[in-house]
Amino acid sequence: MSKARTVRFHEYGGPEVLRLEDVEVGEPGPGELLLRVEAIGLNRAEALFRGGRYIEPARRFPARLGLEAAGVVEALGEGVDRLAVGQAVSVVPSFSMNDHGVYAERAVVPAAAVVPRPEGLDAVGGAAVWMPYVTAYGGLVDVGGLRAGDTVVLTAASSSVGLAAIRTAQRVGAVPVATTRTRAKKDALLKAGAAEVIVTDEEDVAERVLDLTGGRGADLAFDGVAGPGVTGLVRAVAPGGTLLLYGGVSGLPTPYPGFDLGMPAVAIRTYTMLETTRDPERLRRARAFVLSGLAAGSLAPDVDRTFALDEIVAAHRAMEAGHQVGKIVVTVPH
Repeated sequence: MSKARTVRFHEYGGPEVLRLEDVEVGEPGPGELLLRVEAIGLNRAEALFRGGRYIEPARRFPARLGLEAAGVVEALGEGVDRLAVGQAVSVVPSFSMNDHGVYAERAVVPAAAVVPRPEGLDAVGGAAVWMPYVTAYGGLVDVGGLRAGDTVVLTAASSSVGLAAIRTAQRVGAVPVATTRTRAKKDALLKAGAAEVIVTDEEDVAERVLDLTGGRGADLAFDGVAGPGVTGLVRAVAPGGTLLLYGGVSGLPTPYPGFDLGMPAVAIRTYTMLETTRDPERLRRARAFVLSGLAAGSLAPDVDRTFALDEIVAAHRAMEAGHQVGKIVVTVPH
């Protein structure tokens, strides 16, 4: 049984609790495969898990983490027949970090979470494309029912999910309106394809959206921030529209906008990509959407910067600082 350098944490805390240790890899069991990891896509879920603030706690310490990666199949467990040893693949987030983690040189993962990497997409891109686009497609199209001509408000728009949501909205013919806290990222969002950008430190979101839509409001709001700003988003959504909450970057309590706003006829719903990735049929549709978009060139990974595996603490600090436009990826030399 071989060992591989693996990132683990022995207690909850900030990035400094992450340790790179030699850990037994183990053999893939039924329905699993062994992956030689080449690149890892960082996600805020992993920072929340590391800090004890995720939707599920760590069952035991030391704990692993990591949901998204790209690499090469090294071994197949019993019953895995749709993939081959030596095949370039990506890991789509669809499992608990209590069961598997891809912050490592090698990792055992469920074969159901693995998709072939299309030709022309390198490992860094393969580790940066699936979580953002499956989240965006699953939330906007599969759950939100976004259609051509609809207006959608996108918060946290400079995140990897936000950028993917801009392109996903464009691809279905909708109008993406991005929000950002300061002017620093406005030009990048317009370049990414946002029809309009609202700077929330300077402008009232609801007023601006109502102005842009002739007083009607947006058909959908896709919010990765939550907190007090939800009230303004509800005011920006048209009667009969939907507010989808997929993240809580603000870290602040989220009010329920009811009587104080006159009981608006707006559906408010939470969403995580696990709804999509843990349902084989919904994942099949999402995968087809992403692969066809990559092939057509209308979808592409957005990578802000890369770190090496032994820089994992610095990578997490950079992710939490929030200055990036797109994804932070960790590369794994072999």
